[in-house]
This record gives sequence, structure tokens and C-alpha cells, in this order.
Amino acid sequence: MTSMSRARVARRIAAGAAYGGGGVGLAGAAAVGLLLAEVRLARRHVGNGSGGRVPVADGIYGHTYDVPGEPPLRLAVLGDSTAAGQGVHRAGQTPGALLASGLAAVAERPVELRNVAQPGAQSDDLDRQVSLTLGAPSPVPDICVIMVGANDVTHRMPPTRSVRHLSSAVRRLRTAGAEVVVGTCPDLGTIEPVQQPLRWLARRASRQLAAAQTIGAVEQGGRTVSLGDLLGPEFEANPRELFGPDNYHPSAEGYATAAMAVLPTVCAALGLWPAEEERPDVMRREGFLPVARAAAEAASEAGTEVTAAMPTGPRGPWALLKRRRRRRVPEAEPATPSA
Repeated sequence: MTSMSRARVARRIAAGAAYGGGGVGLAGAAAVGLLLAEVRLARRHVGNGSGGRVPVADGIYGHTYDVPGEPPLRLAVLGDSTAAGQGVHRAGQTPGALLASGLAAVAERPVELRNVAQPGAQSDDLDRQVSLTLGAPSPVPDICVIMVGANDVTHRMPPTRSVRHLSSAVRRLRTAGAEVVVGTCPDLGTIEPVQQPLRWLARRASRQLAAAQTIGAVEQGGRTVSLGDLLGPEFEANPRELFGPDNYHPSAEGYATAAMAVLPTVCAALGLWPAEEERPDVMRREGFLPVARAAAEAASEAGTEVTAAMPTGPRGPWALLKRRRRRRVPEAEPATPSA
């Protein structure tokens, strides 16, 4: 499928989500039926994403940057098992802890993390998670990171419905005053128990949803980062290293790779990234594109950021596509419980 074709499909899904349309096919009903049969077999082998203990990583990171009277930055993480950090044993290996620790180092300020992600969650759980995030006694988070979408594909949630729930979550968080970064649907074609040709179908369905998620999130004022194959060509080259023991959830190294790709966008959303890196770099194939085309390109290349730019153009809203340089994120130090 060409970039323009992917952009058209993503635009149709996002439009259906915005205007209440019915389900728009991802990879065709028959193909999805075959894919689901294969994924069910994979789930029996690796679990369904809802079992196992997830380390609790909530707390304050970066105490070395304490300044009396200055409150910590507040980071909330929402989504599914990938956002929660299922598959690792230490809190410091979860994506939330890695992002909080990395953000503290860049901002030179402590960061308070709250993770409300739920293993096994689909996008229709985001409404509950947003309510938890905004209903807390503490102030509204400065920034929220959402990782969701894989369970929507494997549970046959219509993509228009999936994008509608995500768009609503981004809108509520942005209205409350939080910045939002969405890690879009990962590439299910990298799950080892899924065999060819269904691996190709899984990849196609995942990328179509990721592109539509990008349009929905960006139109509500969020930024997106493509999680793709969990993040970078090294994932397919070294699946044993970057997958966890169940071959379904990422390993500690996989989560570190994901956090390394998402952290620059989190920092940029808070105005903490160097100003010279905000300008499009032609040598890195960055630039302004219609949002649907930017979404389709990002879905095909893991670690690519999309953010809103000009509000409109001849072909609708435009977006800035960036390929930020990743920064190494070491395992986080243990957090101090929030007061």
C-alpha cells in the first residue's frame, strides 16, 4: 500500500470517528478474521496482556534537582499493558519510571509520576483513566503520555470507535491544561507466535490504526510518536533481546528503547528541548505535510513525531513531521512515594 493510499484510509477512519460513522475496515473482514484466529493462538502461548504483576512505579524521581518551594513536574501515564510496564520486574524498568527519570534530568527538576494504565485495556477504558487522572486531589498533570491500540486490533474494536475514544481522551486532557503525547499502536507483526502471511496482515492493520490515531490525536492538540516495531529496526533484528520472556510484552531493553524515542517529544511538548532542534531538518526528511500524509509516513517509521502546525491548507490541516534524535534513558532510580 502506498503512502497516499495509507493516508486516505487513515483519513476515512479519523473522519468516521469524528462524525460518528460506523466501522471502517482495517485489512478486510476476512483477513482480520484469519488474523484474530492466529492471535488467539498466540495469546494462549503468551497470555492475553492482562495477567502478571506490574511493578508500581508511582512516586517522585530526580530528588537531586530539588529546589525549595518549587513543585515537581507532574507526569501521568495512561493506556494498556505496554504503558503499565507489564513484562519487567523492577519499577525502574517501566516506561513511566524511565520517562520520569529522563524528564527530570532534562528539566533539572523533580518529576512526580502517576501511572493509571491498565493491562489488557482497550481505548474505551481511556475515559475511566482520564477521570482518574483529572479527579486526583493533586493538580492537573503537566504532561500525559498515552500508549494504547494493540488490544483494539486483537479484540476487533472498530477503528473508528477506537480513534473516537482516543480523541476524546486527548481533548479532555488538553482542555484541562495538560500537554499530551500519544505512543500510537505498536506493530503486531513483530509478535513471534504470529506467522506469515498473517504477520503481514497484522502489520498492515496496526499501521492503519496508528495513522488514524495520529490524525485524531493531533487534531485535538496532542503530539504523537510512532511506536511501530517498538521502536527501531533493531527490534526485528533482535526480538529475543527486545521482547520479554513471554515474547509478547517488551523486555526491559525494549521499554528503554521505547522511552528513548518518546522522551524527546515529551520534553519538546513542555518547551524543554533546544530551540534549534524545533526547526525542520531537511537532511532528516522533516517538514510540513497534510496531517493525513504525515500520519501515514509516521506509521511506517517508528520513532517519528507528528504535531499540529498550520490549522488548514488546500488539503485540510497540516502537521510537522519530525525524526528527533533519540537520547539514551538509563534505568530509573527508585522513586520516593508521593506525599
